Amino acid sequence: MEQVEDLGKITVVKNGKEVECDVLFTFDNEELQKSYIGYTDHSVGSNGRKNIYVSSYDPVLGTGSLEDITSNEELNMVQEVLEQIAENA
Repeated sequence: MEQVEDLGKITVVKNGKEVECDVLFTFDNEELQKSYIGYTDHSVGSNGRKNIYVSSYDPVLGTGSLEDITSNEELNMVQEVLEQIAENA
């Protein structure tokens, strides 16, 4: 997992509007042969915590095309990564 102070910003489309988000982390999963990016728009969820989103992306093409995570295998893996990040924070 990449641990860098400022990983930059990305722009995503939410509800038809472009929203600038801060990149929080990136990581690769060799088993699934995919790269992932975690980011936030600094919105706060109903639980009072900042919303963090994770998508897969192609690092060769950049973050221009984010893919939703839809399989249970990927969702479980991402949940484990988020738990590891929370433990190390």
